[in-house]
Amino acid sequence: MSSKSGGTKSSRKEDGIKVVADNRRARFDYEIIDTYEAGIELRGSEVKSLREGKANIAESYAAVNDGELFLVNAYIPEYREANRFNHETKRPRKLLLHAREIDKLSGGVLREGLTIVPLRVYMNARGRAKVGIALARGKKLHDKREA
Repeated sequence: MSSKSGGTKSSRKEDGIKVVADNRRARFDYEIIDTYEAGIELRGSEVKSLREGKANIAESYAAVNDGELFLVNAYIPEYREANRFNHETKRPRKLLLHAREIDKLSGGVLREGLTIVPLRVYMNARGRAKVGIALARGKKLHDKREA
């Protein structure tokens, strides 16, 4: 008898998540206070590029604008097959969260001087693109030495 879960391990973990981009620098530069999972609004060519495992979020951040949360400066390369219908590689992308979560994030940024940083971009078990974001406080130089 063979089980469905047996066999070789693919790029997906056991819970069905495929990590596309990981921001390891964020955990070193920032003290993570609270984490959230947000959906991301993408064009078709961006989804295909992410499915190929291509993205870079090392220099990106999230910003609140008119009650909406945007991922700024994230690099998703053009999809080779899309031709003239391709997307802009570093455009601001809307993050999808509940209004109360956005209010909590914007309150932390305005009142406490915190930053919203993306931790990783991944495809969940249903194939949807998600962004793990965190409310974080920047570390001082001596804090980084201890890490």
